[in-house]
Amino acid sequence: MLKRRHTQPGPSLLTAGLLLALFCSNSLAESGEGITLERIMDHPDWLGQAPESPYWREDGRHVVFQQKQEGEEIRDYFQLDMESGEIEKLAADQLSRIGTANGSLDRTQRRLAYAHDGNVFVKHLDDGRIRQLTRSAGPATEVRFLADDFRVAWRSGQSWHAYDLETGLVEELADLRLEKDPLEDEASFDFLRMQQERLFKTLNRERDTEQALTRHEREIARADEKRHHRIHFLGDDIRTPVQSLAPSGDQMLLVVEPAQVDGGRTGTMPAYVTESGYVETQDVRTRVGQNPPVGQQLWLLELDGGEPVALDLGELPGINDDPLADLRPEAIEWHVEHGAPREEVEQALEAPEQRDVRFMGVEWDRENNRAAVMLRAVDNKDRWIVVVDADSGEMESWHRLTDPAWINWNFNEFGWLRDGSGLWYLSEESGYGHLYLATGPNRHRALTEGRYKVNNITLDRDQEYFYYRANQPHPGVYEIFRVPVAGGEAEQLTELGGQNDFALSPKADRLVVRHDNAMTPPELYSVKIGEPGSAERLTHTVSEEFKALDWIAPEFVEVPSSHVDDPIHTRLYLPPDFDPEKEYPAVFFVHGAGYLQNAHQGWSQYFREFMFHSKLAHEGYVVMDMDYRASAGYGRDWRTAIYRQMGHPELEDHVGGVNWVVENYSVDPDRIGIYGGSYGGFMTFMALFREPEMFAAGAALRPVSDWAAYNHPYTSNILNTPEVDPMAFERSSPIEYAEGLERPLLITSGMLDDNVFYQDVVRLTQRLLELGKEDFENAMYPLEPHGFEHPEAWLDQYRRIYKLFDRYVK
Repeated sequence: MLKRRHTQPGPSLLTAGLLLALFCSNSLAESGEGITLERIMDHPDWLGQAPESPYWREDGRHVVFQQKQEGEEIRDYFQLDMESGEIEKLAADQLSRIGTANGSLDRTQRRLAYAHDGNVFVKHLDDGRIRQLTRSAGPATEVRFLADDFRVAWRSGQSWHAYDLETGLVEELADLRLEKDPLEDEASFDFLRMQQERLFKTLNRERDTEQALTRHEREIARADEKRHHRIHFLGDDIRTPVQSLAPSGDQMLLVVEPAQVDGGRTGTMPAYVTESGYVETQDVRTRVGQNPPVGQQLWLLELDGGEPVALDLGELPGINDDPLADLRPEAIEWHVEHGAPREEVEQALEAPEQRDVRFMGVEWDRENNRAAVMLRAVDNKDRWIVVVDADSGEMESWHRLTDPAWINWNFNEFGWLRDGSGLWYLSEESGYGHLYLATGPNRHRALTEGRYKVNNITLDRDQEYFYYRANQPHPGVYEIFRVPVAGGEAEQLTELGGQNDFALSPKADRLVVRHDNAMTPPELYSVKIGEPGSAERLTHTVSEEFKALDWIAPEFVEVPSSHVDDPIHTRLYLPPDFDPEKEYPAVFFVHGAGYLQNAHQGWSQYFREFMFHSKLAHEGYVVMDMDYRASAGYGRDWRTAIYRQMGHPELEDHVGGVNWVVENYSVDPDRIGIYGGSYGGFMTFMALFREPEMFAAGAALRPVSDWAAYNHPYTSNILNTPEVDPMAFERSSPIEYAEGLERPLLITSGMLDDNVFYQDVVRLTQRLLELGKEDFENAMYPLEPHGFEHPEAWLDQYRRIYKLFDRYVK
């Protein structure tokens, strides 16, 4: 249930039963007895249904958000009246009238074009009138006002259309066909086709007749402006993953790649528990280096009869460099030493003449009919932003970001100022992700700077301020700020602590903030801009049961590093009656993803682990949750410390954490456990294999045992590929260190994991068997993917972890 405000009844209204219930609840809260594994690992609906994806309606009074239905994966829409505080559930027939979070405004900002349920609408913001432009089974996407401001364009499949709001005329702007032009003669040698032409004149006559009719139809269409057909045959040997219409409606940018690409050999994942009763299999992803992304081209297409023109990417600065040049000789010798033929290896590792690129996004300047295009090198070392003039076809590079490790997969937001006077973008070039404004090639200035990161950029409608979230106050605290577009001091708009994200009202006078802290899931707040202390809570969705339990609040500590100058930010959970004169067992939790922040001061995506750590703390454990090197939130150098050596800096940080907690919190060095999932499972392997005396026991959940078996997009950033950098894969894969296992190890895996394959665990198990290792056990879950879904599996897994620590650590 959603509630605006709570009112507590007076004591005279409390019944004896309610008093008893409150007493029991408080007793449980004080003792922690109500925190059970069964409740922690139950379906998370019992915590409450947090508000999701809030956005402002164009009236500036109402906020729309979603909320999950209890027991279902269905989301309902709700509308919050910011003046009265009333919340109402929106019926299905209301949804098309409320607009969307990402509609397209005209220049006057008085009309909004948007798509709902596949159809196109235009809303007049002055009086709320709505005009439906399409009613079709073919879904409309990419809806926008064109530069002339009286046409609304959208895409449907491979066709683009525009609706003239003044005349009601629907115009087909482009019909892109990924096939050969039927009027083009076959040029390739084909014996059977040529034999048919030679032997059967009837076929030739039928072909000539059909081509004559098609040619005649095209001539009439070109001569008759009322017909205005724009059909483009692009060929059957390409595909266009991105089609982007220019604001003029007369040109289009196409990202082009070959239609047929060798995707590499895929994995096969069997499902043993199925509805049919038979073993069923499905193909899943390929391994790193087995399907490197294919290089892409950028074409500019004149829609009124023009031919596509491939833009020359050879002028990109650094495009002909080889950032892997220093690795190639060592890689060749490594492969030859391991039995590969030298000639074949040298040929395979020959540097390309020009590096391949992939396209990351296109943003149009509606005022000047030009596009900013972001590209990234397939080898992950460079990112460019180029500007293409759609009228002239000229392209120039405005920005290059290069990194000898890899370009961050975050901090890639960019866009134009509404008047086209500048291009804003995020870049990590200073060592932290910051906001920049460019007015031309090599004419850039930083709008934010410092040892913090910014993201989620919003430009207000008057083009006066950029609004963003940043961890400027503290690496683990994300508040909302704004900075003038013209440059100047940034202004902090919230002081809520924890984590905050936001949506800006149309008049830029208020924020709706999705706020959470370490102890409380997200809720919505209202903040009046320019009024410090104006934050007002709007929703109350956390369950009474969750609030009644005695969760342990983590302390946020800075563990000094023995290897770098910066500290390791850590969540520390202590027993409620902690006595420095006593000696305690400890558990280290290792978060997943590698590049993820978990020692922030907000609600963790590892909420089950937060509850589990509270239970452990109540039972006398000290729990450490460290943002080791590679974690997000601490800048480029922290992120790239693991380049070509995954598992090494992170383990150094955990060893440092062990020494620190032993010295400062009375932890027994012989009673320390470690566990984690995914990347955390990988790190548990590395800890037990490479520091066998450090931890008494460990649990590796859905773990990576060999990075050569993981996917390309993630792994190639950090380790390159097994062909060009086998040294990094050997250095970073736990299976290479399995001989070091001496302490008890629990391994848990979902058999339907299409991210870290179950095969990873099977291969490691065989390796451990061949090494004669005894102190390990496997737990497999037939119906679980990478992120476990079923409470029964969650409970079984954590029951085993709990028993492991209870036996070997406590």
